[in-house]
Order: sequence, then C-alpha cells, then structure tokens
Amino acid sequence: MPISSVPARTEGGFHVVVEAPRGATLKLKHDPELDVMIGHRPLPLGFAYPYDWGFVPGTNASDGDPVDALVYWDVASYPGVVLRCRALGVLALEQDAKGGGRERNDRILALPLVHPRGAALRTHRDLDGRVLEEIEHFFTSSVFFEPKNPRVLGWHGPEDVERLLAGS
Repeated sequence: MPISSVPARTEGGFHVVVEAPRGATLKLKHDPELDVMIGHRPLPLGFAYPYDWGFVPGTNASDGDPVDALVYWDVASYPGVVLRCRALGVLALEQDAKGGGRERNDRILALPLVHPRGAALRTHRDLDGRVLEEIEHFFTSSVFFEPKNPRVLGWHGPEDVERLLAGS
C-alpha cells in the first residue's frame, strides 16, 4: 500500500508514518509525488532526533503539511514504517510562515499502542518535566539556521490532539 493511502485512524488511535527515526541526523521528508522518503536537510552538528519523527497520514496542518508527530519510545524504527499510536499530548508551536506572518506548527507527542514499557503513560504530564523541556529545546534549536523563528506556546493534553486531527 502506498504511504499516501494509509488512513489517519486505526482502532484505538491513529497512524504515524516515520520519516526520520530516533538517532537520525538527517531530516527526511515524505515526497507524496514519488511516495518515497527524500533527504530534506541535515540537522545542525550535534543534533539527532530524540525519538522517531513523522506525520499522521491523511491530515493537513495549518502549514500545509500533514500533522507532525514525535513517537515517544525507547527504540528506533525505520523510514516508512507505520506505527499505530495513541496521543500523550501536543506541543503547540508557532513559527514564521513562508508567505509572511506567523503560523502554528504543532507536534503531537505519541506513544505506540503496543509498547509495554510505556503502558502506564496516559498523558504528557506523566513524563518528567526535564524530558518535556528537552523536547521543546530540540524543536526550537534544531531549526536555528532555518528561517522559522519558532516559539513554544505550551503543552496540551490528548483531547487537544483529537481536536487537531479532527480539524485537519
């Protein structure tokens, strides 16, 4: 099945298509025309994705791309892998828009439906505050050399993820 045909929803949650796996130093991006992952840009020296990074297929965020998702777990998968996930929360971000002005570019914090070591986690509030701060720092610092000027607006719960997915 082509990646572009994967539905957003799955029983008990939603799908996340991995673009850049945990530890990747190259940002990969799905090219819907070719239906493959392409090299988008290297991360700045010393940066690597802390967890699997990807998107919820079949969605459309305010920046025109699918809704972004970071999959919180302690393993790395591979580009193109589809993970069945549930929401822990969403990091609300604002950045400079390509056409001028500001736009939202929120990132879902997801957890795989099958992840025994994470089964007790229900919301982002169950994570150590330091982990959340480091995720924020990654998203604001890893684009330092890009014309984005990101600003963290705060964390919101799983119910906000449902609104984000329903509105895309």
